[in-house]
Amino acid sequence: MGTTAITQVLTIGLIVSIIILFILIVVFFALWFKNKMKKNEQDKQDSKEKVEEKRSNTFKSKIYTATDVKSFMDFDEIKDNMIVQNNGKRMVMVVQCQGINYDLMSSIEKVGVEQGFIQFLNTLTRPIQIYIQSRKVNLEESIDNYKKRFKNIDAAYNKAKLQYQNAQKNTDMSSEKFKKIKFEYVRQKNLHDYTKDIIANTESMSLNKNILTKKYYIAISYFPENPEELFKKEELIDLAFSELYTSAQSVLRGLSMCGITGKVLDSEELAELLYVSFNRDASELLGLNKALKAGYDSLYTTAPDVFDKKMKELDKIIEERAVDLVNSSIEEATVNNIKKKEVEEQEKNMADLIKQLAKTMIEDNRGYIPDDIADESIEIIENKKEQTKSKTKKGA
Repeated sequence: MGTTAITQVLTIGLIVSIIILFILIVVFFALWFKNKMKKNEQDKQDSKEKVEEKRSNTFKSKIYTATDVKSFMDFDEIKDNMIVQNNGKRMVMVVQCQGINYDLMSSIEKVGVEQGFIQFLNTLTRPIQIYIQSRKVNLEESIDNYKKRFKNIDAAYNKAKLQYQNAQKNTDMSSEKFKKIKFEYVRQKNLHDYTKDIIANTESMSLNKNILTKKYYIAISYFPENPEELFKKEELIDLAFSELYTSAQSVLRGLSMCGITGKVLDSEELAELLYVSFNRDASELLGLNKALKAGYDSLYTTAPDVFDKKMKELDKIIEERAVDLVNSSIEEATVNNIKKKEVEEQEKNMADLIKQLAKTMIEDNRGYIPDDIADESIEIIENKKEQTKSKTKKGA
């Protein structure tokens, strides 16, 4: 075999090898790209599932146990008009104050209040905290009391009305006695109508959710030294009550120099204060008195989860906008329907309207048109109208 033949064979082998290598590279990249696409699809699916799971966990209503709620609240119990915190290491007594309108006072009265407040600060021997709580005015209890009284007033009014009606029928009754019966009837009627107006006005006021009232409190704290080593629990509570009550009376005397009155909150009032603090939204619907009447003997929180609350508000907005859209579409459809009926009515009576307008135009221009021509024109119009009607009847 010559050199040229060997060279050709080697060249052919090299070309075949290159082709095979190229095919292997193409197959490799095709498999690699396919695996990569499959992996990306799997990653997207996993990511989507994780997002859905996270979203469902986020908006899922959380269930709190009694232990969770107890650890969330920063106190142990309410006892002997005191808030016990941190296993008895801190006791708190609260004084409620009645505010004064400083801006409406004269200059001398303002100076007196300022001097009294300085003296009040100088008499403090313990740390205090000033707390202001805004509450929505709940008129439900007042409305219930009005309605209970109204039953008695209504019964007295009906009785006086019946006596007055009988007195009107009795001709033998003296005028003096009739005047007394009439006077009592008018008095009971006025009282009856006045009470009804009060109930109606109070109920309308209760619909306004923006009526707020502010309550002012001063919290006085007591920290016993080495409580577990020196005193038993009952002795510690008695000692804390004595110290805090003395400090509270000192605070009330100091506030009286500013013209401010106040009182020490008892255990039930303390529970109401804490209950409103932990249940801002639900306290007006389920107040402490209702909770106690329902048999609850421990303080708890009814505030919903923040995400549940947000979802509820969003649902409310969606519902309101859907109602607005329905109302606007119904209104638009109604207007279009009325216009359509008007157009159809006008098209139906178009011939008569044309004849009537033509006759009116002739009557308005009688000064320019001779009377005989005007009368004949009107007669022609009437005949055309009758011909039109007769043609319509024949066609029918």
